[in-house]
Amino acid sequence: MFSLTYSDGHLLSTDPARIDLDLVHHWLSTDAYWALGRDRETTERSFAGSLPFGIYRPEDGRQVAVARVVTDGATFAWLCDVYVDRAARGRGLGGWLAGAVRDHLDELGVRRILLCTNDAHQVYAGVGFTPLDAPQRWMQLDRRTPVTPITGKEQSSTTPLTVEA
Repeated sequence: MFSLTYSDGHLLSTDPARIDLDLVHHWLSTDAYWALGRDRETTERSFAGSLPFGIYRPEDGRQVAVARVVTDGATFAWLCDVYVDRAARGRGLGGWLAGAVRDHLDELGVRRILLCTNDAHQVYAGVGFTPLDAPQRWMQLDRRTPVTPITGKEQSSTTPLTVEA
């Protein structure tokens, strides 16, 4: 397991036993545009099959951020489900989390990390991520069902939101 301490005392850990899946599921299914409506079982299975990263408050150990990485641990990784609790934003935790993921995967020898973001390009650019050079090389098979957001939040894109089944 991997762990780091931020300058203000927040702890980052890859210990799957520390992940508060109830809290993570709440964040993702109610406030993360890419996972609105995701059911609890899907959240649980997705974290069980991934390398989890959690950030925890110094004063009480409560989880304040999460990310998961789908990887073979050797050549490729997909960084996803990155979320910082709204009350903990603005402290640099998101950039620190992305940088810690990058550094940990680098130690494993992983040289390609992909991610997808609608609104956090600056956070990821700050730790070295860049737009794809040749998007025409990439393909996908996306079987998620498009949905209309029910949160009342404005959508910043014309692309319909999807729910993972």
